[in-house]
Amino acid sequence: MTPLGKYLAKRSVNKSEVSRRTGLSKVRLSELTLNPATKLRADELYLIALAIHAEPCELLKEVCGHLELEG
Repeated sequence: MTPLGKYLAKRSVNKSEVSRRTGLSKVRLSELTLNPATKLRADELYLIALAIHAEPCELLKEVCGHLELEG
């Protein structure tokens, strides 16, 4: 499961509802939540945040907070 998948599970989010509200396909949303190799685009993150009534920056921090600069 991806960080996005863990975040949505923690908030008990209905992915079908997110799909309907954002216009993202259920397949795409499943890929974003289950496949770590799938890249989340900024526009997708923003739409998901709006759909689940979360602050986009909070969601970004949850999804990408593990990243660090090299060197």
